Amino acid sequence: MAKKPKFQRPRGMHDVLPEEQKYYQRIYDIVSNIADFYEFGKIDTPIVEEIGLFSKGIGLATDIVKKQMYSLKTRGADSLALRPEWTAPVVRAYIENGMRNLPQPLKLWYFGPCYRYERPQSDRYRQFWQFGFEVFGEQNPVIDAQIIQIFYNILQELKLKNLIVEVNSIGDSNCRPYYKKLLANYFRSREVSLCVDCKRRLRENVLRVLDCKEEKCQPIKAEAPQILDHLCDECHEHFKEVLEFLDEIEIPYNLNPYLVRGLDYYTKTVFEIFAAEGNNALAGGGRYDKLVKVLGGRETPACGAAAGIERIISLMKSQEVKFPKEPETQIFLAQLGSLAKRKSLKLLEDFRKAKIRVAESFGRDSLKAQLNRADKIKAKYTLILGQKEALEGIIIIRDMQSGKQEIVALDKVIQKMKKRLKK
Repeated sequence: MAKKPKFQRPRGMHDVLPEEQKYYQRIYDIVSNIADFYEFGKIDTPIVEEIGLFSKGIGLATDIVKKQMYSLKTRGADSLALRPEWTAPVVRAYIENGMRNLPQPLKLWYFGPCYRYERPQSDRYRQFWQFGFEVFGEQNPVIDAQIIQIFYNILQELKLKNLIVEVNSIGDSNCRPYYKKLLANYFRSREVSLCVDCKRRLRENVLRVLDCKEEKCQPIKAEAPQILDHLCDECHEHFKEVLEFLDEIEIPYNLNPYLVRGLDYYTKTVFEIFAAEGNNALAGGGRYDKLVKVLGGRETPACGAAAGIERIISLMKSQEVKFPKEPETQIFLAQLGSLAKRKSLKLLEDFRKAKIRVAESFGRDSLKAQLNRADKIKAKYTLILGQKEALEGIIIIRDMQSGKQEIVALDKVIQKMKKRLKK
């Protein structure tokens, strides 16, 4: 029986091994390209923030603040928390760095880890990665539609299939209070049938009952009053325009009157994107016009969303998404002896500067072993540099298919290989 390692990764966290890195890199490349096209600037915020930023910004009654934050006290008695989500830190950075004085709307994007202490399960980790886009200083509903479009396009460019966009409006401070009273009266009359968490949510924030995934609550939720029937004129018109924009750009969507998202700062439009075969949202977000003011800035309209990278990777694997073909390494550099090894090290660097991919096995001295390696990677050519060649300033080019060899000057080999590769 294998001995258990003395140290193991913390529960609910995972190593991103070399074979997994290609998924993160692929997602990053597509996200950054789309961010550049839509003129979003990249932002990074600290992994730790003042704990009050999240309790005030996200909401004291949310599961994130009540159950899931990793909190700590510093030696100086500061109360900090590991970042559980990105929006509140980005808003804090927007206020603290005076970004309101920059040309508006201001567009920002991010890519990095978050931390939540919750029960580990499939595609749900305690350290997980997100990317997201946020827009500040614009209240036009076209921004809501564009944020949805950006996330839908990213998932499509990742070759994911069967995507479902769900949208809703949760109103604002004008119409939501009345709707919450209606909802509270409805659920109180059926409280005995609700799950334990929903009984608590009914007291703390009744909208969160609509976010429940427990099976026993679904029939009750399905009969609840719908906020779309109780929007004020402004929210109704805003949402109508969002849907018209989505129709115009031909993004398929479903109206989900019970979609509320799990964070308190949302107003008006909210959305989530799923895959048909999964229950977990790949991406989600919406408008949060009051959050900048709540966190100490001036009232600033804002809209944004984030996506879970591990969930996207899991779907890429289950749908067997193909990656673009890697450029082939057509040249292998073999060397024999200490002088040849030193010369090869310099030659490899010259090839790198010339942007020509070259493989090598510098740790091996056997020519046979090195040629076997060249065969294994299907190199077209092997460059052979022995002690004699190194002294004479020459190198052997071997065609691996025909076996033919040519001797050329060491300082001409890059030029020679460029011509051969062009052919």
